[in-house]
Amino acid sequence: MEEQFTIRKEKLKKLSALGLDPWPYAFDRSHTFAQVTEVYAEADNQALEALDGDFRLAGRVVALRRMGKSVFAHLFDGEIRLQVYLRQDKLSETDFEVVRLLDMGDIVGVSGSLFRTRTGELTVLVSRLVPLAKAFHPLPEKWHGLQDKELRYRRRYLDLIVNEESRRIFRMRSEILREIRLFFYQEGYLEVETPMMHPIPGGASARPFVTHHNALDMDLYLRVAPELYLKRLLVGGMEKVFEMNRNFRNEGISMRHNPEFTMLEFYQLYKDYEDNMRLTEKLLARLCERFVDGAVLRWRDLELPLQPPFPRRRYMDLLAERTGLSSEDVWDKEALAGFLRRELPDQELPPTWEKMLESAFDTWVEPGLSGPVFVVDFPRAISPLAKVSRRDPRETERFELYIASMEIANGFSELNDPFDQRERFEAQLKQREQGDDEAQWLDEEFLLALEHGMAPATGEGIGIDRLVMLLTGAESIREVVLFPQLRTRS
Repeated sequence: MEEQFTIRKEKLKKLSALGLDPWPYAFDRSHTFAQVTEVYAEADNQALEALDGDFRLAGRVVALRRMGKSVFAHLFDGEIRLQVYLRQDKLSETDFEVVRLLDMGDIVGVSGSLFRTRTGELTVLVSRLVPLAKAFHPLPEKWHGLQDKELRYRRRYLDLIVNEESRRIFRMRSEILREIRLFFYQEGYLEVETPMMHPIPGGASARPFVTHHNALDMDLYLRVAPELYLKRLLVGGMEKVFEMNRNFRNEGISMRHNPEFTMLEFYQLYKDYEDNMRLTEKLLARLCERFVDGAVLRWRDLELPLQPPFPRRRYMDLLAERTGLSSEDVWDKEALAGFLRRELPDQELPPTWEKMLESAFDTWVEPGLSGPVFVVDFPRAISPLAKVSRRDPRETERFELYIASMEIANGFSELNDPFDQRERFEAQLKQREQGDDEAQWLDEEFLLALEHGMAPATGEGIGIDRLVMLLTGAESIREVVLFPQLRTRS
């Protein structure tokens, strides 16, 4: 690698000695490669010869085949490849010197005419060659490419150059986000932006990242969720709002978790969690129609029909069913603690009943939720922002959507009673005192907003990265995040 770097630096000096600017400010393209290949896909040589004017194109050299006084090369413009033909008798002396100095990875501009080779490949016969940027390191080897997954994530720019599948995923991610926004615009929602730095972390049970504001001399927290700010907008009378936001949670990294992730949150007045479940089904049916070939989503070895309505299963019913505990014992702290001690003797017992519930659910229930299925009516103790269930006061009107054993969405009928909300926050503080460092904090400013009156409402968050995983077929969240968080190399 060091030898390549040195050789290519010497070639850069030679380009400068030819009187050329090796780092020009711009290049006036007439077409993208896609425009050329689409418009002239069926044109034969006779039709191509009849075209007037040069085609000005630019791209990175990804293949070079030297044949004495001529060179065939493939250029890549970030989307597709196009062949160019560089002949000494068609170029100036200076331009052909540039050809001799070309390396794989260099970025060049070309002008020329179109023709087809004997094999029928659309090709540019180059009459002018302009160096645009020198590459000082070789590209990954053509056939083996980037086999090291971690290297692909660390050097995503190389991954995008050589890996068509990565380019497909990230183009599709952009289209998914655009389709989601269009859906909510058509449903009458207003897109809003809320703060990324919070004086109090709230809206989700998670450990926050902390930073410090020098001018104010105060600690701030990267948001774990925008929920408490979005509900302030409901208090202000904004009837339907959504935000496509970045959240930050100081938690582990896995195939399904990245500490920085994209979340869609949306809220509407005068509706409840049943309305949001129906809206979620409508959104997913639309995404399936737009991005999935057929009515069934295929992910790994699963076939997942996304036609609504999705089944609904109560949280505590599932917990009893999968653990073998009775419907009474799942509500009993001692019975649940005894079960966890027996079944997970090597693990430390969670500090609170609430954490025991979540641990049991994550271990025995979640892996079997291939779905799609709405898990509904979560216990009140683990749902501090949701209204109490109209069926059972121990539960709340909360749901989570599971697909392929992944939590994709979390929503509820929003708690708008400021006195009940204060009690819930105080209960969360007690859980923090008992050792739950993910329990929520008490937010007086949010309570003050509720005391001004918030109409009945429902809200929901959807994990965009996991949703993109499902729709693109990616098996790891790192495949759908351009720059995932990685441990720093020593």
